[in-house]
Amino acid sequence: MTKEIFETAMPSRTVKKAVFPVAGFGTRFLPATKAMPKELLPIVDKPIIQYAAEEAVRAGIDTLIFVTGRHKRAIEDHFDANLELEAALHSKGKSEAAEMVHNLLPPGVECIFVRQPVQSGLGHAVACAERAIGGEPFAVLLADDFIMAHDKGVTHDLVQAYEASGHSQLSVMEISGPEISKYGVVKPGDAPGRVAGLVEKPPLEKAPSNLASIGRYVLTPDIFDILRDLPPGSGGEVQLADAINIQAARGGVESVVLNGTRYDCGSVDGYLDAITAVAARRRG
Repeated sequence: MTKEIFETAMPSRTVKKAVFPVAGFGTRFLPATKAMPKELLPIVDKPIIQYAAEEAVRAGIDTLIFVTGRHKRAIEDHFDANLELEAALHSKGKSEAAEMVHNLLPPGVECIFVRQPVQSGLGHAVACAERAIGGEPFAVLLADDFIMAHDKGVTHDLVQAYEASGHSQLSVMEISGPEISKYGVVKPGDAPGRVAGLVEKPPLEKAPSNLASIGRYVLTPDIFDILRDLPPGSGGEVQLADAINIQAARGGVESVVLNGTRYDCGSVDGYLDAITAVAARRRG
């Protein structure tokens, strides 16, 4: 009986849920984002958020949790059925387009939408998903980080690493020079891939390494206990990096080097670069 209770209390080694924090205003893209969520801006013929959702599904995730704001209803509409549009396409003989609209996500994949009432940082956004996560390990995908990856994608790599060790996983990439101050920066641990800490946006001279944490994570559910009592950090907001730093100090965090190319679609230049890269790939 004792063994059964212990096994029940331990976090699962299977990652089936992913959180997408999408409540931001997207002010860098005004006026385009005045009435349309930034996450629905297209990269060629697909919105940014759909690429991230497809990456999660390729990693074996079947529950997509979107943390939205009051102005983000269009994201829910994008992933919902649109029977009128499908019927109109079928009536015009555009059955292939109708099937594409109908099958944005595979059967069995569920979308859940929760509200972040006040934008109080990435840590706060993740904390809003706690009830939907229900004590399980989960992925976090920031759609602004558009990644052209090899094989099944970055989230798949993180899930595999988590299932092997049971530790939280960060996707990291090398960044040299002053740009490192825009990221959470890894303090390396005592073995390859181990993370001793995570420093949010340090100045270059105080950066503990050139390994930047980017917008893909697999986290163990104890992160919620940390977030619940975490005071505001950089910018007066609850920072996910600060919570991960506490996890790391307890020996519970590892890193996986990015296998792919990242484009920062939180900036106009990065967004344009992503469009150019996808268009080039489509043309072969």
